[in-house]
Amino acid sequence: MTARWRLGLLIAAMLALAPAVWAVVTALPPFGSPTAAYGQVVNRLLPHLRTVSNMVAAVNFDVRGLDTLGEESMLLCAVTGAVVLLRGSRGEDRAEHAGRVPGRATIERDDASIVVCRIGAPILLAFSAYVALHGTVTPGGGFQAGAIAVSALLLVYLGDGYARWRSRVPHPLMAFIEGLGALLFVLCAALPLAWSVPALTSLLPTGKWKDLYSGGLMVPVNIGVALAVLGGFAVLVAEFMEETRTPESDPVPDEEDA
Repeated sequence: MTARWRLGLLIAAMLALAPAVWAVVTALPPFGSPTAAYGQVVNRLLPHLRTVSNMVAAVNFDVRGLDTLGEESMLLCAVTGAVVLLRGSRGEDRAEHAGRVPGRATIERDDASIVVCRIGAPILLAFSAYVALHGTVTPGGGFQAGAIAVSALLLVYLGDGYARWRSRVPHPLMAFIEGLGALLFVLCAALPLAWSVPALTSLLPTGKWKDLYSGGLMVPVNIGVALAVLGGFAVLVAEFMEETRTPESDPVPDEEDA
């Protein structure tokens, strides 16, 4: 099929779907209008019951906290499955130098990129801690904090290369952090059962409105989620980076490792 025929089919499909798209757009409620009673009930009750101002965190870690625990378990299983598949296909005899296409030139990092990455990495790590600790007060929380922290680790790799990255971000440590975060979440859910109350019931004081420690049990849960996301994605990044390494039996190239 030629490009002209493909373009013609695209235009015909757009014209055929245009009435349906227009009907859906015009049927939408006005911007800002409430579309369900669920959100209105959450906004009315949880600020007083949990003294939190971030309703998304209140829903994730309190109203439907067990669902969030299931999502964290799925992340842990997904990371474990990816590690098993990748290592099973390539083995573990990876060298510290990257595989290269013969004849392709190696471009060295410029000083400006190294400085930006070295400055940006600790700033992002500090910001991720801020987002995790303020998860019940401002937009953000454990998921976002973990993703930001992984971005900081990637800056270490981009600025200093794989060899230094692997020495500063050891793979076993990231796996331990992932497991620690998941365990913390499980303990927060299971310990209330020992007091004959439902799982994830807050046994901690809820604090004051817009206080850093408002939300009670949601504070350690947020930290656990941040650790689990950080460790899980860091392990995945490490495994994908290992895919670019050459086997230990290959000769080490003369160029500096990228």
